[in-house]
Amino acid sequence: MKILTAKQIKDCDTATIGTGISSINLMEKASKACVDWIGVNFKTIHKFLIFCGNGNNGGDGFAIGRMLYEKSFDVEVYIDENQKDFSADAKMNLKKLKQISGINIKYFSDFSILKDEKTVIIDAIFGYGLNRKLSGNTENIINKLNQTNVQKISIDIPTGLYADRLIDENATVLKADFTLTFQFYKRSFLHSETGKFCGKVMVLDIGLDENFIDETETDYFVIDENLVKEIYRPRDDFSHKGTFGKSILVGGSYGKVGAILMSTLSALRTGSGLTFTIAPECGNLILQSQAPEAMFMDSGEKYIEKIEIVDKAVYGIGPGLGKETKTQNALFDFLKSYKDPMVLDADALNILAEKDGINLIPKNAVITPHPLEFERLFGKTENSFERLELAKNKAEELQIFIILKDHHTAVITPDRKVLYNITGNSGMAKGGSGDVLTGILTSLMSQKYDIEKACIFGVWLHGKAGDFCAEEFSKEAMLPTYLINKIGTVFKYLSS
Repeated sequence: MKILTAKQIKDCDTATIGTGISSINLMEKASKACVDWIGVNFKTIHKFLIFCGNGNNGGDGFAIGRMLYEKSFDVEVYIDENQKDFSADAKMNLKKLKQISGINIKYFSDFSILKDEKTVIIDAIFGYGLNRKLSGNTENIINKLNQTNVQKISIDIPTGLYADRLIDENATVLKADFTLTFQFYKRSFLHSETGKFCGKVMVLDIGLDENFIDETETDYFVIDENLVKEIYRPRDDFSHKGTFGKSILVGGSYGKVGAILMSTLSALRTGSGLTFTIAPECGNLILQSQAPEAMFMDSGEKYIEKIEIVDKAVYGIGPGLGKETKTQNALFDFLKSYKDPMVLDADALNILAEKDGINLIPKNAVITPHPLEFERLFGKTENSFERLELAKNKAEELQIFIILKDHHTAVITPDRKVLYNITGNSGMAKGGSGDVLTGILTSLMSQKYDIEKACIFGVWLHGKAGDFCAEEFSKEAMLPTYLINKIGTVFKYLSS
């Protein structure tokens, strides 16, 4: 799914209107999509308080209020007493609303903070076109709404949030429980500093011009299920273990063998044909007893001292590796000799950062840093938007794939494309989850998935396994090892 800028979305609206639908009917269509969703998900609610601006977002709010009233909900609508200049479509929907005697239209200043579980607030004050901090009556009412302990739904985007960039310092933004957005995610929904205001995002299809969308260029995408189903290749019945590649997981050190065990098990579960683990001798018993399907290759007693090169294999290096001097030398010797695609994670990245070895990363390698590892590698940034821009620059400069871990992990390609993953949850924020991802990616690449597609499929699969875990065990109680067992559940889900 493409992510368009605010300007591109406006142009898309204009192009859609150019196909023959009037702007007022497009507003009606968007409003109906919201009401249909609300009707299904808020059946037990008695009353909706709808706060409307004077632009087209407010026009959506007026239309939503009318439609909810027609469905027998109680509705109150609030407007800013100082705003008299409404957009043409907003003015038309406000006029329709005033003709309904059962809907009270009040001013922002009339609102008092309330607590009522059977009341829901709908925010339709500002949409994606906002380009300044809130002030005056609007800022005051948003502060009041944020203090009101009832569920809140934002239409298109929470009031006060920009579509494409970080909010201003000390800006006031509505804290929504749900955001009903039209056709596209906005970039601000997918970054930690701004996404926290959106709650659960629901993308509603309102039939915007498909030709315009197809022809519009963007560097930003969301990894959705349709894309993953295009990438996924079910196993051919007429195949053998050699068909599905050779994965070599490299890592583990005294006290950290569990990390490389999780990588090994996840590679096996993801379908690797032949799986090897290079680890120190201290991990032999653990690995052979817990992952008997994988072949063990020893290297050193307590720490890895050499990484053996095996032809026609994909390496995943880093989980539990440690940073002993001999291990560092082994990694550098390997990277100087082996130039095929590989996955580098965890201590492999930390070693490269500490020893200024970034230029040893081969072209088309995949690196999987979390924010702190990324900072060690490439330097400090002020926020996640800046960090992503730096990642785009480094992926292009080094011609590598960067999987930047975050709440919405981003895949950054050498041609500067960014694909945000929307599976996964905070239950995965535990040591070991990244080791599972390393095994998944190594396995997919060994099965000859295109590297970009392996990254896209891998992060989605990892997150989806996490979502199944959270559903069964809770975010608090789920463990990274549970992710491994849910990989099979995800494959069954894809095949159904």
